Formats: sequence, C-alpha cells, structure tokens
Amino acid sequence: MEILGIDVGFGFTKAYNGTNSVSFMSLIGDFTNIQFKSLIGEDTSASNLHITIDDKAYFIGNFAELQSNIRKFTLNQEKLLSDFVKILAVTAAGLCCKNNTSFNVVSGLPVEFFKRDNLDGKDIKKKLYINKVHMIPQPIGSIFNLIMDDNGKISDMELSRQKIGVIDIGFKTTDYSIFDRLQYVERSSTTMDTGISKCFSVIANKLKQESGVNIELYRMFKFIKSGKIKIKGKEYNISNLKKRVYTHVASGIAADLNRLWENDWDLDSIILSGGGSSELAKYLQPLIEGNIIPISETSDIRFNNVQGYLKFGRYKWGYSPSPEFSEINETDKKVKGKK
Repeated sequence: MEILGIDVGFGFTKAYNGTNSVSFMSLIGDFTNIQFKSLIGEDTSASNLHITIDDKAYFIGNFAELQSNIRKFTLNQEKLLSDFVKILAVTAAGLCCKNNTSFNVVSGLPVEFFKRDNLDGKDIKKKLYINKVHMIPQPIGSIFNLIMDDNGKISDMELSRQKIGVIDIGFKTTDYSIFDRLQYVERSSTTMDTGISKCFSVIANKLKQESGVNIELYRMFKFIKSGKIKIKGKEYNISNLKKRVYTHVASGIAADLNRLWENDWDLDSIILSGGGSSELAKYLQPLIEGNIIPISETSDIRFNNVQGYLKFGRYKWGYSPSPEFSEINETDKKVKGKK
C-alpha cells in the first residue's frame, strides 16, 4: 500500500510519498482559456498547475497568480479547511501518485484544531483511490522525521525517550507543542497567530505607505529573499526593514514560548520546524534557552512535517509498493497534469 504525506498550509501545500515530492503556493484561481502557450520558461513539477474536480476547473499556485482573474488565498483556519484543503490536497496527490493508485494519507492540523498544462497541449487524467486518512497534530511530524528511518522504524531510540519541545512556525500560525516520550502534552501545547505572514503584513503596509500600492501577501515570497522589490519602476530596498520586523516577531515568539513552557524546565531538546523557521531561526535561536537541535542546511525545512507523516504512515500501515487498479469508480477525482 502506497502512503502519502500531505501538509496543506496557509502559505504552501507540500506532499511526499518517498519518491516524489511537491510544493506549491496555497493559492486557487479561476480557470481561463489561454490563447498562447510559450515553449520557453519554467517547466517544473509545480508549474502551470490546474485541476478539474467535481466538474469545476481551477488554476493552482503560481499559475493562478499569473493567469487567474479571481484568486483565492486565506489566513482563516475554517475557510482553509472548508474551501481549500480538498482542492489543494487532491492536486498534490495527483502530482505525486501514479494513475490508478490506491494509497493511505497521513496529514496534520494545528494543535489548536485537532492544470498543469503540457507543452504539447495535452492533459493527463488520473484516477486516485484514497483508502484511509489519519490525522495527527502537525508538529509531531517533525519528531517522527527525526526519530524514524525511511521504512517507518524508530532508529533514534534516545531521542524517542526524551521530552521534546517543537516550535513549528508556519505562514499564519506558530504551533508550540511538547511530546514526552512521544506522548502529547496538552497543557504545554497551543497555536498562536504569529507566523511569517505577520512579518509580510508589516512589510507590505510599510511599502503601501511609501508607494501607494497594496501588495498581496502571497506575492511577497519572491521579494523577501532578495530584500528588494520594484513597484512601478521604482526599486525599494527592504533588507533593513525585514531585519527589524523579523527581530520583533522572533522576540514575540520567544516571549510566548517562555510563558507557555515556564514549568517545562526539564525539556531535553527543542526542535525548530516549519517554513517560517528557515526565515526566523537566526533571530530566534539566541532568545531560546535550551538544547536546540540544529536545522539541517542540506534539507528543506518546509518538508519536515510531511516527511514525518510519511514515515509515521509506514510505521502504522507497513511499507510495500502500491498495487495498480484497472477499475476505479468514475466518481473518483481527476487531476490534470504532466508526469
């Protein structure tokens, strides 16, 4: 049985099945006919994404940002679950899994809530059969990723016996969680609205004051790394502003942490996880007392949870190649995309 880990976040949707991984912006747009398709430009597993589900077509991720007239992006948890998760999760599954595949899914929720076009113009339709779905608190995926091997076996027994704190910084929220010998500690776990989008909002508001242009938060990703943005031909350097904002938000996260974990002075280790950690780690680490497990420079920290979901799925259900199905109900979801 094939197992797929899926993490639908406010900023990005990630999926991993042990062979294929995909990450794309959690942005949904309306479908529109495109008269001209260039043979030049980006051609990756997450470019030019579109999906047809329940007889309705959508553009996804960067393709929606580029081509759609109406674009949907949310920082509301309930709306994410009701309007986005199904579309984004099926898109991710369609990219990672083969046609006529039966698979089990492991995914997570914050602890507080427990078409891609081919160049030849042809679409590929896939039928997918989701057998079982298991939900776990998002941050524990990062722990499973550290203590388990690729077959879902516990390979780091010492770490599995520790009391571990996880700071999982996402786009909208930060999850604070403690697991004592892999047992979830409710009293020390919560979700705060202090994700990286808070930084983006402050920077976007400052740019609006200077330029008069309201910049959508999902368009900030491409400019944050370079520290520069060009608006109506004028370039704005946001490097110093970013540093000040990141320092302030990191201080807020550390203050929340110290208040929430005041009585958990016996923590053995602390894990920084989530895409926001890659941005805030150097500002946050000096403010945290304790043994912080170093962030690997060779891996994409955004995939920590989803890789852990996959490993936990293999621990729970075993690991074997997925069977091929010749007949699947016609009501199963169809995803268009390029292999």
